[in-house]
Order: sequence, then structure tokens, then C-alpha cells
Amino acid sequence: MTHDRHPTDAAGDEPGASLDLWDYRLRVQQIYSLARDGGSGEETWLAWRKARDELFASHTQSAINPDNRAGFGVIPYFPYDPAWRLEVEAEPVTAEMVAIDHGGEAQTSFRKFGQVRFVVDGTQVSLSLYWLEGYGGGVFLPFRDSTSGRETYLGGRYLLDTAKGADLGHHENHVVLDFNYAYNPSCAYSDRWSCPLAPAENSMRLPVRAGERLV
Repeated sequence: MTHDRHPTDAAGDEPGASLDLWDYRLRVQQIYSLARDGGSGEETWLAWRKARDELFASHTQSAINPDNRAGFGVIPYFPYDPAWRLEVEAEPVTAEMVAIDHGGEAQTSFRKFGQVRFVVDGTQVSLSLYWLEGYGGGVFLPFRDSTSGRETYLGGRYLLDTAKGADLGHHENHVVLDFNYAYNPSCAYSDRWSCPLAPAENSMRLPVRAGERLV
């Protein structure tokens, strides 16, 4: 679910802002819980989309600027494609500390701990899995593809961000990657947000026409 990431919180110092952000994250977790319980398929995905649109249109911690919320319609997506729902093995790798750049000078510290590999249309893909080096931690999986900067956000999209509840589930060492649920970071909507962008090693050489798009 697109929203702020460390180190910048949009909660700010206004009275009640932290409670609002707490509520927002709880609602994000609930939306993904329903998606996990609903299983695979377009109907579950449409319900996730509807709940996400409602959150963006109405919540005080929406990534949409307050002045633009009244005119907000729906988030644009590519058509649902079941071929982009994958269950892949998370393979461990030698741990490596990395600092992932934001759009400006900020960085966020992660530990690269694993990778996922799969084949799409004859193309071998390998994506790194990162663990947020902060209290509680969380799995982070951003990516770019050949649509980035054209049909989708230049800085890439997020697939997993378990610290914020964006998680479609796993079983033992197998994880669900459903690119229909890929979404833009909050900085795609407003410069109020500071977000880690997909690093070069998570760039795919093929188009991923699933998930959120620009228009």
C-alpha cells in the first residue's frame, strides 16, 4: 500500500497526526488481510482496489495532497492478468547492508537477505529481497521494469512492504508475488513524501503491464 517510508513521516507535529497515521496503517493491514483471505483471482483484486481508492480519497494520511482529494477519482491500473501471480522460492543470500536512495539526498538502510528468481515470457528474472534495518524491521521488495518512466512511475513500484502491511502471504520459504498488486510509492503523488526508490539491481528487462500505472 503506497504510503510514507522511513525516514520521513507525514504525520508531522500537528495534534492527532500520529493517531491518524496509526489508523491509516491499521486500515492498510486490514485491506491486505482481506486480500490474503480472499485468495487469488480478479474479484479479490477488485475489492482491494476499491478499498484503496476509498482510503486515498478520504483519509487524512492519504498520499494525495489535501487540495486534490475532492477531485480524486480512482487509481489507474493495468487490466488484471492472472499470469502475473506467482509463488516463488525465497532463496537466502549472504547478508549485505545496503543504503537505498530516495528521490533526493535521503537514504534508508536495509539488509539484503534473499532473492527470488522466476521466468516470464522466456526471460529469467532475479529480484533482491531487503529487510528494513529499523525497529521491528520488515521485508521490502521494490522493482523497476521497461515500463518505468513511460507507463509507470519512473522510480519504480513496490510489491512487498511488510512493515506497512503490504504482504500477500508466504508459506515456509515460498512467497506470493502478485504484480497485479504492484503500487506506486507515495512520492509519485506528492513531494511531501520521501520514499526509497527501486535500486538498479531490481530492474527487470521486460514490461510488467500489471498493477498500478500512471494514467
